[in-house]
Amino acid sequence: MEIQIERQPSQKRLEELGVSNWDIWQKAVSKFPWTYDTQEICYFLAGDVVVTPSGGQPVQMGKGDLVTFPAGMSCTWEIRSDVKKHYCFG
Repeated sequence: MEIQIERQPSQKRLEELGVSNWDIWQKAVSKFPWTYDTQEICYFLAGDVVVTPSGGQPVQMGKGDLVTFPAGMSCTWEIRSDVKKHYCFG
């Protein structure tokens, strides 16, 4: 199970995915555990985050990154600066 990051995707790619129509999630600086029941794709509008999968290596992500989290992955989120992201499950 691996987190996939597409750094600075093109506007065309974001439009193809319909990112601007996805819901928005925001969270202040914090640290918390999370488990993905279904795949999530998200696009960071702001923030700096380190996500560490259980038994895995930390992965840094933030503003301008398009990230796919696999279904079934448990991890710890460490938000270093406030996050705002579009997200889509499934």
